[in-house]
Amino acid sequence: MIPIAKPTISGREIKSVIDVLKSGHLVSGERVEEFEKKFARYINVKHAIATSNGTSALHTALLSLGIMPGDEIITTAFSFIASSNCILFVGAKPVFVDIDPKTYNIDPDEIKKNITNKTRAVLIVHLFGQPCEMEQIVDICKEKHLLLIEDACQAHGAEYDGKKVGSFGDVATFSFYATKNMTTGEGGMITTNNEEVAEKSKLIVNQGQSKKYYHTALGFNFRMTEIQAALGIFQLKKLDDVNKKRIKNAKFMTKSLLDTKELVTPFVSPKVRHVFHQYAIRSKQRDKLQTYLLNKGIQTAIHYPVPIYRQPIYQSLGFNINLKNTEMVSRDILSLPVHQSLSKRDLEKITTEVKKFHEK
Repeated sequence: MIPIAKPTISGREIKSVIDVLKSGHLVSGERVEEFEKKFARYINVKHAIATSNGTSALHTALLSLGIMPGDEIITTAFSFIASSNCILFVGAKPVFVDIDPKTYNIDPDEIKKNITNKTRAVLIVHLFGQPCEMEQIVDICKEKHLLLIEDACQAHGAEYDGKKVGSFGDVATFSFYATKNMTTGEGGMITTNNEEVAEKSKLIVNQGQSKKYYHTALGFNFRMTEIQAALGIFQLKKLDDVNKKRIKNAKFMTKSLLDTKELVTPFVSPKVRHVFHQYAIRSKQRDKLQTYLLNKGIQTAIHYPVPIYRQPIYQSLGFNINLKNTEMVSRDILSLPVHQSLSKRDLEKITTEVKKFHEK
């Protein structure tokens, strides 16, 4: 079976984790600090704050910005549910707008159309590893005096016009879940150039402690462990090479599949470095194609089959909307394996079977 995702963990990384276990110091410490500094340097921001996962990073980021009940946050419904759940966590209201049908990212024109006097921020998602249209979005936020939050949980190392995502907004967040381009098993990171946001985030992540047993804010236990950080330090070193392999694999598949009938291959926007956390095609026969590929030994996944506003919890909250492009993409989208561990033989098998299905 060709898996949809496969993290690569080297012997050196395993040894670094064993060294932490042998040290007896497992909670947040020197390795977490080292990981934070190196990640901040990589993204080219002043501050990086490690967390337990991507959801806790985004939750903390919203709290650190002072998002309040009653605030409206413009965002996308074509994402993993955590993107908008974190808005609900702080009592604010997600305002879902439609996506660009080519990139699957939030449409800047739809952002502009939905700004009201209650809009406090825009929360964008760099979906599948492709940066959003940052020039337009940054201009909108500046003009309307809105906070900009980047969910970069799928876009480690992605760039817009030569600048890494995670460095455009007032705050940004990353996830190091097992299937991401770099992983710590679980884990997350907040990035910002804002000193106040960084200090608030550090407090929130660590039970509101300014020093041990002295609590100056209401916080959570969102800390990253030394074990996660030890793995993350080595994963960060490999990230650019991993991304290059994914980009190369994506180019091979797109070239092979480009003229396949009834199939839409990923579009890459000008000015961006798409790092292909997912290689997402569209097919009107998506479900049959998925079953066919599974029978041929190729694992796939659907990211995402249900717009967030159609999830039962959101329906119960009154989110009865219908966004044309979001609905269409959700019906047709299918992720093929693109990870760095794929061989040329794997890539040939994937593309050959996808073409065979559509030629029937």
